[in-house]
Amino acid sequence: MERVDIKQVRSNPDNPRLIKDYKFEKLVNSIKEFPQMLDLRPIVVNQDMIVLGGNMRLKACEEAGLTEVPIIFADNLTPEQEKEFIIKDNSSFGEWDWDLLANQWNTDQLIDWGMDLPKEWSLDPEELGEDFSLADGDREPFQQMTFKLADEQAEQIKNALDDIKKLEEFKYVETFANENSNGNALYLIIMQWAEQRK
Repeated sequence: MERVDIKQVRSNPDNPRLIKDYKFEKLVNSIKEFPQMLDLRPIVVNQDMIVLGGNMRLKACEEAGLTEVPIIFADNLTPEQEKEFIIKDNSSFGEWDWDLLANQWNTDQLIDWGMDLPKEWSLDPEELGEDFSLADGDREPFQQMTFKLADEQAEQIKNALDDIKKLEEFKYVETFANENSNGNALYLIIMQWAEQRK
């Protein structure tokens, strides 16, 4: 990796990946707030200093007012390999673990960092309907719900989920084929609460 004058790096007119509008603004802001990330993910260029990976990052760096950018040379690729690299660099081969994201990460931060969250993460009754089904009345076997909690609330809920998962009766709770232990624990807590209110 080396740092070069940003004017030496040329954007690739054939790159099919675009980031527009507010997402581009978020990318610019993220570069301003966390410029060290560029050193961890430098812009990939060919021998002609044309971008193979990081076209939108280069544009955002220009917008952010950077005068230098970190680059890595990929000067041993054939033209066909360069085209393949451009596509593969912009492809997402994996998928997100939405349950882990919902339980371990801050939703507002994920949005600020540019993630597109599933529509069903919103608990707006107008979007989800009164029964919290998915939008437009569509039903799926499982639904993702995310709640915003104060730190104290989140800690108490985590403790309650941990406690109930230690109980013998948790082994026999009806799961409806749900493999998520937190969801099943929450369901059992709600069912116990409902039973106590009778």
